[in-house]
Amino acid sequence: MAFRFPLATVLRYRDSMEKREELALKRVLMEIARARLQIEQLSRQIARAQQAVEKTLEQPVSAAHLQSMVAEIDALIDRKKALIESLAALERRRRLQMQAYQAAHRDRKMLSEMADRQRDSYEQERARREQKFVDDIFAARAQRGN
Repeated sequence: MAFRFPLATVLRYRDSMEKREELALKRVLMEIARARLQIEQLSRQIARAQQAVEKTLEQPVSAAHLQSMVAEIDALIDRKKALIESLAALERRRRLQMQAYQAAHRDRKMLSEMADRQRDSYEQERARREQKFVDDIFAARAQRGN
């Protein structure tokens, strides 16, 4: 008779929950990385736009053209601020998701360890039974030989 863990169904469920929480955590981490990359790109765009304004100011320029350049910089800054705010929200989501993943991991690990202990106990008991069977055979042969 093979080992059968009575809570195998629960263990499979906990394993799938852990994987689901881990996947959700990875998605949040990818969103954070994407937001940080966009913030860096916007910072570079802002710096380039500011340099362009400074270079343009060295020459005679119309007020409308200067105003459009400044408006573009303001729009970039607004997008960057919005991304920084969304990054803060994403960090909060990451913390919550990390807690959910750690809880799911703990629950699954507890059941896995329980299954391992029960499997070890089963294997030891089976080895004892097999050894007793072999010992009984030798004892029976020894008695017949006398």
